[in-house]
Amino acid sequence: MAEHNPLVFAHISDPHLSDLAAVRPRQLFSKRVLGYLSWRRRRRREHSTDVLDSLKQDLQAGEIAHLLVSGDLTHLGLPDEFRQARQWLESVSCSAVSVVPGNHDSYVQESWAETYQQWSPYFSGKNLPSGNSLEATFPTLNVQGEAAFIGLSTARPTAPFFATGQLGSTQLQKLSSLLAECGDKGLFRIVWLHHPPIPGQEKWRKRLVDADKLMAVLEAKGVELLLHGHSHRSRSQAISIKGKSVPVISVPSASARGWHGEVACYNRLRLEASARDWLLTVASRQFDESAHCFVPGDEKIWRIDR
Repeated sequence: MAEHNPLVFAHISDPHLSDLAAVRPRQLFSKRVLGYLSWRRRRRREHSTDVLDSLKQDLQAGEIAHLLVSGDLTHLGLPDEFRQARQWLESVSCSAVSVVPGNHDSYVQESWAETYQQWSPYFSGKNLPSGNSLEATFPTLNVQGEAAFIGLSTARPTAPFFATGQLGSTQLQKLSSLLAECGDKGLFRIVWLHHPPIPGQEKWRKRLVDADKLMAVLEAKGVELLLHGHSHRSRSQAISIKGKSVPVISVPSASARGWHGEVACYNRLRLEASARDWLLTVASRQFDESAHCFVPGDEKIWRIDR
């Protein structure tokens, strides 16, 4: 990636792309009944297909090289919801689209063939093949120019009223190797996942349970950027890793009307390289109800040491 040829990519999260209107009662004999009641009571009005249509138009206008979708594409993780989400992903006009799963996508244990297999083209980068389980598939690696996109899966079925995530020791070991490999090549390492990676930033029942172990790997191997969703909040902060200031950035739900929290928003990120550092421009795009389109929001520029 030369200085005159920046990489432009986008990050959306928690789009909840599916419609549950056709769900049958026999499909709800599990924790799913609670999620369905939540959808009937609130989520079906909060998460709008109109907002998603506007999002697709805005993404198309942005000349985005890579779209990152950090989980919760579904509500209950039903096979038909995976099909609906796949159709939406296929309709997005970006050069590359990648997905990591969220807790809603693994609401309960389901067949890989009927669920995640439908998204396999959006898991595999050029460098790593997709497996037949999340454990075999993640981390994923996709290298574009001097940027290395490393996707992690925090999705695990949980008990009712819990929305925790977990990486597990195998995935953390693989992550450690990938970070070292990409660091040796001088790449800008972007680690992206669904749950917040910093311990203590989410409610106990919604946290990433091994966030402390993730941070230990990052501190040992280094990273340049962390992206996540899950909290439905826009947040931008810097943490120190290996003596370097590293941005940690989250976005709200990409489909939210804003009636029960923050309105839909996503980030366009522009990465430029120089001999001494990286220049990262993060420009938010927020849904405007009156204009019925996404409009410019805040913009922040980060300088990150090589």
